[in-house]
Amino acid sequence: MSLTMTLGRHILTAQRSVPDATGTLTGLLYDLALAGKVVAREATRANILESAQASQEPKASRLYRFADATFIHLNQRTNRVGVIASESHAEPISTNIEGKYVLLLDPLDGVSQTDYTVSLGTVFAVYRRLADGPEGGLADCLQSGRNLVAAGYLLYGSSTVMVYSSGHGVNAFSLDPGLGEFLLSHEDVRIPSPPRYYSLNHAHDDFWTPGSRRFARYLQGKDSTFPGGLSMRYTGSLVADFHRSLLGGGIFCYPADTIYPQGKMRLVFEANALAFLAEQAGGAASDGVQPTLDLQPTSLHQRTPFYIGNRELVQMAENFIRLHEPVRPGDNP
Repeated sequence: MSLTMTLGRHILTAQRSVPDATGTLTGLLYDLALAGKVVAREATRANILESAQASQEPKASRLYRFADATFIHLNQRTNRVGVIASESHAEPISTNIEGKYVLLLDPLDGVSQTDYTVSLGTVFAVYRRLADGPEGGLADCLQSGRNLVAAGYLLYGSSTVMVYSSGHGVNAFSLDPGLGEFLLSHEDVRIPSPPRYYSLNHAHDDFWTPGSRRFARYLQGKDSTFPGGLSMRYTGSLVADFHRSLLGGGIFCYPADTIYPQGKMRLVFEANALAFLAEQAGGAASDGVQPTLDLQPTSLHQRTPFYIGNRELVQMAENFIRLHEPVRPGDNP
């Protein structure tokens, strides 16, 4: 960990390399880091606060609402963000007509596992507002992932980590509680190869399509072309499972099935941001047919199947699905 390269210094250094940079995105990333510190403090005290308050509201719900309110409040009162959309709100929130950016949030991924001290996460995605979009327009939020300006996540676990990219590689910063600073801990992250892990909930295999079921067997080493397979690690917390794949090498999968035929991951709040990071780190993300970042959102809470991690494994998933499943309506064969 670098004691000299703080998150703030890193962002400013990156800003200087962009000729037309105004510092607006820099300020937005600062605000996200500050909100993350506030949420991290609350998340680590969740069980203590529950005992002291004896609240009738489940602590997971209270913590989720706190995270949502914190990220919105700290970004709503600046002139940097014009539109905010959160997974917890049905419609976008118009904040400042002068704001040039759009902020999309999954405030607290994995929050249902708060009682079990599983790592939680906040996912964020940043776009520029559309020049011809109406004030607070839904169109601002329904841009292709290829238009992303920056994306990242905060992971609240044994340490608090902020991982982000503004299109020039991926860097991770760990929070030093004593200093109150995020310090560079992983520079220019590249997803390792060969992969080591896969994250997949085998309890759903009865509901998977044939291609997904065969790919799962491949990951387990039950396919003669991949003897030995990979080690399974699955927490049910998307950010935690992706973070493992990002640093250790592997793949996270949430296939379409008969329960969620359109998939379960939210395209604009979760999948696009993590797909952006994966590609910046040399990996890939797909819905099983095409790159996640090429999908055109049609609704704010649109769902998608999701395969993300090592590029070779994501391509292998696509191969299994193409080989063993019919082309879905609207897919490019």
